[in-house]
Amino acid sequence: MIYVTGDTHGDRKRLSRMALRKLKEGDTLIICGDFGFMWSGNRSEQRFLRALGKRKYNICFIDGTHENFDLLNDYEISQWNGGKVHKIYGNLYHLLRGQIFEIEGKKIFTMGGGESSDIDIRRDVNAWSKGEIPTQEELLEGAENLEIAGYDMDIIVTHEPPLKVKSFLNLNDDNLMLRVTALNAYFEELSGNCRFKKWYFGSIHTDKYISETHRAVFRDIVNGVTGEKI
Repeated sequence: MIYVTGDTHGDRKRLSRMALRKLKEGDTLIICGDFGFMWSGNRSEQRFLRALGKRKYNICFIDGTHENFDLLNDYEISQWNGGKVHKIYGNLYHLLRGQIFEIEGKKIFTMGGGESSDIDIRRDVNAWSKGEIPTQEELLEGAENLEIAGYDMDIIVTHEPPLKVKSFLNLNDDNLMLRVTALNAYFEELSGNCRFKKWYFGSIHTDKYISETHRAVFRDIVNGVTGEKI
């Protein structure tokens, strides 16, 4: 089975929950960005990453905006289930941007990255990395991979949502002040050109059913095929 959850931000409790005991050998859990367990590179962190990689199911994550991209990019790029990954350890993988993976017969497109809502503040304190924003080459590779696949996906996993979804969330929640970026527009074009059954994103930090196809995930763990919470 394929399962999806939202940003973990280095919170170990999120990956020690009772619900995860339902996952069986060979299952796959996908995290929608801001993994956060690769930050300092110290021994404690390395021990925890090895423990994650020894689990009976795969743990896969796309990157978000709060990552140590220098640490991530130190890993060698390899192939896994048809797409490019950083293999962190054992069954723990970073799914690269613009890739298509075939997992349990389902085609899954991934595109991490985004633009921090607090980008100006983080720049001022030298805590911002331009690595959070997908490059033109990554966006182009994603579009080319989708074209080769006939724009037909089962699941799309991104950190950011398409433009119309983000605008809808802004209009319907006065507490949200979401920055609309060129990446949201890219996803909007992708949404119009591509056939897909489910689209999951994590950057909003909320669990919200938006439509039959689109779902914001945060703390919920959902079945990636049906969208049902486990």
